[in-house]
Amino acid sequence: MNRPLIGIPVGDPAGVGPEITLKALSDINIYEICRPVVVGSVSVLKRIGNIIGSKLVFNQIAHPKDGRFEHGTVDVINCGQVSDQLQFGVVQAEAGQAAYECIRRVTELALRREVDAIATTPINKEAIRAAGIQFIGHTEMLESLTATNTKRGTGSVNLGTGEKELLTMFQVRNLRVFFLSRHVSLKRACELITKKRITQYIELCLDALKMLGAKNALLAVAGLNPHNGEHGLFGEEEDMEILPAVEEMKAKGFNVKGPVPPDSVFHQALEGRFDAVLSLYHDQGHIATKTLDFERTISLTIGMPFLRTSVDHGTAFDIAGKGIASGVSMKEAIRLAAEYAGVYRG
Repeated sequence: MNRPLIGIPVGDPAGVGPEITLKALSDINIYEICRPVVVGSVSVLKRIGNIIGSKLVFNQIAHPKDGRFEHGTVDVINCGQVSDQLQFGVVQAEAGQAAYECIRRVTELALRREVDAIATTPINKEAIRAAGIQFIGHTEMLESLTATNTKRGTGSVNLGTGEKELLTMFQVRNLRVFFLSRHVSLKRACELITKKRITQYIELCLDALKMLGAKNALLAVAGLNPHNGEHGLFGEEEDMEILPAVEEMKAKGFNVKGPVPPDSVFHQALEGRFDAVLSLYHDQGHIATKTLDFERTISLTIGMPFLRTSVDHGTAFDIAGKGIASGVSMKEAIRLAAEYAGVYRG
């Protein structure tokens, strides 16, 4: 029973979340590394089971500790009920509401230490909005649901707006990537490349690696411009903002290097020269990880009292309910949640 308990909310029931969950739990290897508990609608899971021809049986439980945790049996906390008229692959308010209820329930379980980590499946932003939920994505929901339990300064940063930002890290194989900015325009992302912000994130990233059990980790800060700007020929950000931030943090004893040219830093990290890379904007890191292995690129949310991993794809409404979704990403998300659950210190 030393295997960690991993909570798995099924996401939007009209998307591929229920299907990839069942396909991941069809792999006996999952049960060798963890004790998975699904949080979602049993009726939806049974519908999907019939579509994919699954032989899995469902054990409805009230608490994670009541699970059987045997390959061939899916332990389910019945949550997020929807009508029999639910349509796969369609934006529906009831699906958005159900997805939120499952996330809220699994968060409660994690905060009570009834599960050791969570591995989430996709939700649909339009469905969430249609349900009148004020939080548009997983991260925003989790920030709110864990707000009174999250310590400021451990995996989050006050950016001067009064809001707290959890840290996102991608992992694929041994390549780990953080992001200086997420869902903003490229123009805005470049404006956010300031010495102050970079110094904040260097500290946060190294703290996050410690939370994941990586002691004395070396962080590389990516450059922005071709050839690191060639001392102002192709841009001044490296000389004016990035290098001064790195030098300041090195002088304070932080294990950081940079700026490292962005066309080589990810390859070098993959070879083991760095423990992680701080990407300067969304697509810089996304392209590097997803090109390496799209299905096995997993997102981790760091800074909450518990660890959250997630597949890095959407609800795939175009193939939802057709039985053809791949469970590879979900298996990898569960595997990483189980790997880090024992060492994570949020």
